[in-house]
Amino acid sequence: MGTMVVLAGLTGIVFLIIRSMIRDKKNGKSNCGGDCSHCRGCH
Repeated sequence: MGTMVVLAGLTGIVFLIIRSMIRDKKNGKSNCGGDCSHCRGCH
């Protein structure tokens, strides 16, 4: 039973992280500025 609770908690955390990343991308807040002269290999 404890394993299921931990699994549900971790699944929820991963879901929230992915949702936050998707929202940031839609709002234009990404790590890549699109300036290839300053790129550190993000593409």
